[in-house]
Amino acid sequence: MADLSRAQPTAFNCEGGLVLNKSTFMMQPGEALELRNFEPAVDGGYRRINGFSKYVSVIVPFTSSSSEKVLMVATFGSNVLAARGEKIFSATPGGSSWTERDTGRTGAGKYNFERFNFDGTDKIVVVDGANAPTVFNSSLAATDVSDSSVSGSKFVVSFKNHMFYAGKSTTKQEVVFSEPFNEDGFNSGQGAGSFKVDDEITGLKVFRDDLFIFCETRIFKLSGTSSSNFAVADVTRDIGCINGDTIQEFAGDLIFLGPDGLRTIAGTARIGDVELGTISSNVQSIFNDNIANASEFDSAVITDKTQYRIFFTKSSVGENQTKGIICVLKGDKFEFSEIVGIRPACTDSFVSEGNVIVLHGAYSTGYIYRQESGNTFDGTTILGRYRSPDLTFDDPGIRKHMQRVIVNYQPEAAIDADLFVRYDYEDKDSPRPSAYPLDSEDVVALYGTSIYGVPIYGGASQPLVRQAVEGSGFAVALRVNDGGETAPYSLKGFQLEYQLGARR
Repeated sequence: MADLSRAQPTAFNCEGGLVLNKSTFMMQPGEALELRNFEPAVDGGYRRINGFSKYVSVIVPFTSSSSEKVLMVATFGSNVLAARGEKIFSATPGGSSWTERDTGRTGAGKYNFERFNFDGTDKIVVVDGANAPTVFNSSLAATDVSDSSVSGSKFVVSFKNHMFYAGKSTTKQEVVFSEPFNEDGFNSGQGAGSFKVDDEITGLKVFRDDLFIFCETRIFKLSGTSSSNFAVADVTRDIGCINGDTIQEFAGDLIFLGPDGLRTIAGTARIGDVELGTISSNVQSIFNDNIANASEFDSAVITDKTQYRIFFTKSSVGENQTKGIICVLKGDKFEFSEIVGIRPACTDSFVSEGNVIVLHGAYSTGYIYRQESGNTFDGTTILGRYRSPDLTFDDPGIRKHMQRVIVNYQPEAAIDADLFVRYDYEDKDSPRPSAYPLDSEDVVALYGTSIYGVPIYGGASQPLVRQAVEGSGFAVALRVNDGGETAPYSLKGFQLEYQLGARR
């Protein structure tokens, strides 16, 4: 047995997220050099993410090819709407069939939609960049918006009881708005109208009391309450939004993808003032690799986790290698991690009876999936990876003889993962001990009425695993890998115990 009487302990919490813009000497011990399919948890630590599972048990019917991607998923009342090929369908969650609701949508692209209620009846309007906007009432009867000025619109939002349309291929700089309380009325004498900005529009988003108009290289905002006092003002003429599908309301802000990564628009204490800020510098290299090469983008917000997810789709990359970024607001700081294995073609999220439900339409299989569901990506294993910085304990010139690693983690069910200890920046000539098992066989976690693991009453819900380890080096790093259908668990922190050796 190793002599631990002279062992020196160093402990750290898992916090700070994925950091790729610092040297390993400057990183904090709790930050991560690799954090794949883990999420910075709002209650502390790094949590292995849930997977996704089918929300409707059968594929959305296709028009001409089984490879057609799902162009829209939208929840509406107790139904889910989906578009594929030239048609729009409805189904019930968990259902086994789709009902055709609209047809003949020739050349449809990715849809945008807006849920609204102007006359006491819940409705949803959808646009696809090619056809007339279509309105569905609560009975899912479809009615096309008749005015040619908005046919082929790509974006739609409701603002101050008007419906705003934009993104026509023939008028890329124009926004058209309807009469008050009438999504299909465009008489200027009744309050309808239009305006232009001096850049191509990439997205519309209502935030607080303004309508933000995102363009390729500029951003504007519309204030006012009606056609008599609507006014357009510059937010910035230097930064734009690359893709409107990345715009989300998130943690009291708007977040969007700019040419240099994720940015937010935040209203300051000064009324009417706006400030812009870049937030993704910690993982800028991932954005640099994907902004130029991705053919499509998508995003989703998981509100109960204060979490924003952005996904990068490349035509040459399959789903199991498709990458994305998780952004979590913790306090006043943003933490990041990487997702690999989710390739959404469209998304929607909503809250039902207090539960946040995030859906995405598949890129090629034709299914509608629910994220944050299950322990696999619909049967495909989730490859979770964590790597700490290379720790020198404030002196890279002294060898450390490692004795023990204590892992503090929180299981949610039985798990199976491996802990690796690596030395001297993983130099090929440094010691490479075999994996140490990290599991919960002897730990009980109580959640509701379920008991996981061996039934040892009084077991810890956040156990400390004391693992004797081998090897020595001038720097040491920890890895945790899981590659099976393991349930989520949170890495809370580590303590490393070592004895000092000779100076280099």
